[in-house]
Amino acid sequence: MSIKSPGLFIAFEGGDGAGKSTQASRLSDALESRGLTVLRTREPGGTPIGEKLRSLVLDHGHGTIDPRTEALMFAAARAAHASQVIRPALAEGTVVITDRYIDSSVAYQGAGRGLGAEGVLSLNEWATEGLHPDLTVLLDVDPSDGRRRRTAGDATEDRLESEPDDFHSAIRHAFLDLAAAAPSSYLVLPADADIETLASRILERVESLLVANGAPLTPESLQSETVPGDRP
Repeated sequence: MSIKSPGLFIAFEGGDGAGKSTQASRLSDALESRGLTVLRTREPGGTPIGEKLRSLVLDHGHGTIDPRTEALMFAAARAAHASQVIRPALAEGTVVITDRYIDSSVAYQGAGRGLGAEGVLSLNEWATEGLHPDLTVLLDVDPSDGRRRRTAGDATEDRLESEPDDFHSAIRHAFLDLAAAAPSSYLVLPADADIETLASRILERVESLLVANGAPLTPESLQSETVPGDRP
């Protein structure tokens, strides 16, 4: 039976290859096993227009995209995502887990493309009408490790992933600066830690937020459970 609880908005951030999708999936499974309604989504994407913009901005072969155009495309996709998907889900008491949000634009376009954090942040505050995550999980990955992870096997890099390591280094430092400026809103973890350890740390933090927000769960019962896939 589903548990009705206040909505909770969680964003996963970090460089390409950090393992965001893996941890978002693990968290979603763990929360659903506790009876919570969970929506997993991603950026750019999450809506029909967002998915089209995702293809335009990430796929190779669409010609030159200058930094401002790139920033505006991400912001447009995010505006639709926030208005059409995230806000309605939160209003229904859903736990929304997104793979990337505003911080990615601040890092990639603000720092990586040199547009500046302040302008990119202002654009996205307007686009989302000031909708912020309750928690941002930042998986910190070294650029060279991230490239090794995302090119494993037959995987190919998208337009942003294929940028040089100094681009990804600037992004990494931008993410860390954002977290340092608001530590209570972030959980920063090393991406190269054990997958199970990361999942447990993330779940523990999210559980505490759920309890604090009035979810009908008790700390004692939560502590007795394990993350799906954890070893007993």
